[in-house]
Amino acid sequence: LAQRVKMRGGEVDLVARRGKMLAFVEVKQRATADAAAFALDEHRLRRVAVAARQLEPRYARPGDDIRIDAIFIVPGRLPQHLANVWLG
Repeated sequence: LAQRVKMRGGEVDLVARRGKMLAFVEVKQRATADAAAFALDEHRLRRVAVAARQLEPRYARPGDDIRIDAIFIVPGRLPQHLANVWLG
């Protein structure tokens, strides 16, 4: 639905929908899987959550499940999708 959306206090790399699932996604591309995982910290997730709260009225529909996901992109490997990484 959207890419690289910057809001006051945060940003979201991707806004995606599948059926009744609305996901705000943080994408990390790094040289290694460990580096990608290390790049996803509480501070960055909090910034995604702040932006997601502001974007929710724009994209959410009644009855939607809303979550924050992450995708790790590492050369030579399939992208790794982590669902519902923020429970704050």
